[in-house]
Amino acid sequence: MKTRAFKQVDVFTAVRYRGNPLAVVLDGTDLDDAELQRFAHWTNLSETTFVLPPTDDAADYRVRIFTPGGEMPFAGHPTLGSCHAWLEAGGRPRSEGRVVQQCAAGLVTVRREAGANGDRLAFAAPKLKRSAPSPTLLAKVASALGLKAHQILSAQLLDNGPVWLGLLLNDADTVLALTPDHRALKELGQAVGVAGVPAPASNGALIGRSNREGRAFGSADKASVKPIAPIAADLEVRAFAANMGIEEDPVTGSLNAGLAEWLIADDHLPARYLVAQGQTLGRDGRVTVERDADGTVWIGGDSVTCIDGTVTL
Repeated sequence: MKTRAFKQVDVFTAVRYRGNPLAVVLDGTDLDDAELQRFAHWTNLSETTFVLPPTDDAADYRVRIFTPGGEMPFAGHPTLGSCHAWLEAGGRPRSEGRVVQQCAAGLVTVRREAGANGDRLAFAAPKLKRSAPSPTLLAKVASALGLKAHQILSAQLLDNGPVWLGLLLNDADTVLALTPDHRALKELGQAVGVAGVPAPASNGALIGRSNREGRAFGSADKASVKPIAPIAADLEVRAFAANMGIEEDPVTGSLNAGLAEWLIADDHLPARYLVAQGQTLGRDGRVTVERDADGTVWIGGDSVTCIDGTVTL
């Protein structure tokens, strides 16, 4: 074992402890797969990353991404969080204004722009493969989520490394009110992302949403977490990934990338919008989505370092 530089970064937030935490080991050399997986399981975060020298000359660094249950070819909040940590630790990209990350899914471009905590980063969404889910899978997932058929407006399997079953629901309130059967979802072996557009703003709608969130935070395991006041966003998202060892992910880059490419292409949403995610977990994640003139979809947000030190590994 040796002492290695380490950071814990909160991603998709400008306020510490309101986003999705990521453990970043800035020197992952000389560690075998079992050691990487053991440490990721120990951190008990949705993802842990290990930064390595690139093996592709076009990349600035290489990263391996682990959940508590296994390695992932690509994930969004680990991409932004690892890039934030690498830059903060003195990493110097080859090109001004952009960083190229190598991961198991290939090369991912990350652009840099001014944000609340220095650089705000956004990654170019990886190529998406999408298809219609089978009626059987859709029915079983709907049952596990407690959804009725009329509440699901559209559904797609979204594959950009991880595979998500994306569901567009009738509104954001339905998304926030879900109480999934995580055991049933785990048995299905399918990660599920749900999204809903908020209904037109009204005092009644805001009060209703606030009351629902207040009840959610009133449970014993969330009693110490204050509910978050409703904040305007264009899309409400939740991510359920019990098959990856994560019942609910606070804020999810890969899912939002897949949702964006699907929902913009099918005219459900405009080419630029803001996502809210994590409210039912006491988080306040914000994800920016933008499709540029050449069709590239950029998924971005702020990141902030919460722990900066070393780890023995």
